[in-house]
Amino acid sequence: MTVAPAPAGRDRRTPDGRRSRRSSTPWNQRLAPYLLVLPNMAIFGVFILYPAVNGFNISRFDSTNARTFTPVGTQNYERLFSDAEFFDAARATAIFVFAFVVLSTVLSIALALLLTQPIKGRTFFRAAFFLPVLLSPVVVGLIWSWILERQSGALNSLLGGIGLPEPGWLVDGPLALGVTIFVGTWMHVGFYTLIMMAGLQAIDQSYYEAARMDGATSWQQFRHITLPLLRPTMFVVIILSMIAGFQAFDFIYTLTGGGPLGATTLMVQYIYEHAFRTPIQYGLAAAGSVILFVTIFGLTVLNFLYGRRKESV
Repeated sequence: MTVAPAPAGRDRRTPDGRRSRRSSTPWNQRLAPYLLVLPNMAIFGVFILYPAVNGFNISRFDSTNARTFTPVGTQNYERLFSDAEFFDAARATAIFVFAFVVLSTVLSIALALLLTQPIKGRTFFRAAFFLPVLLSPVVVGLIWSWILERQSGALNSLLGGIGLPEPGWLVDGPLALGVTIFVGTWMHVGFYTLIMMAGLQAIDQSYYEAARMDGATSWQQFRHITLPLLRPTMFVVIILSMIAGFQAFDFIYTLTGGGPLGATTLMVQYIYEHAFRTPIQYGLAAAGSVILFVTIFGLTVLNFLYGRRKESV
């Protein structure tokens, strides 16, 4: 009788008496994946993690030159919660994020459903909807500010040419906030559509075939098959769009500058202006960034836990 050779690696006993096998992979091969991600993690730690942690520390001080820091305890937070400008920025941010997340999620589902159908020119439309994602946010803001400029903008020139009113898109507060929501959605929805398309293509087509055999309509298939199976992807889009909404700044700054009268000043711009514009208030800006971080982190965790609970039901 031929005895098969023992596999590589040495056997050893676990505390409960069972036999386990020590990995035969050389230590340098086990270490290689960690070495490959080390440069990226080092950059992340130095430029992202350390400044974020240091922001908590700076929020306990007052400084106007970033060289001398005076301890003030929790005074910066007290000043924030008594600042009407801060509450205006927080309110505008809440409106922007809510509308941006809802529009991004709904439109990305609708576009994903449309662009996964066997329609003529599907590849062209996929590229067209994804193109804004590739543009610089600063360029996006400049393009739309030229289009929506009240006196000589392309849109108002077109509306005036056909005898329609010429709204002040960027000079009326509520209208300007609506414009920023629209532009933000236009700029990001292509990326979220791509994620939704991946989720749709991962759904087993046999479910739809069985539903059609049972006489289910298109709406019933969407409601009872597509939406439930697409839920994990939807939560990914919701979390990503929520984070992007809270961090919105660059395209808004070049589009409206935060105006008119602060109507489109969101939290990131509030932090930026107090940190880099006279009078400089680093501690107050750091306190605002801490509140923004806690808000984003808390809402992300809640969304994640809610999504996990839904998946387990």
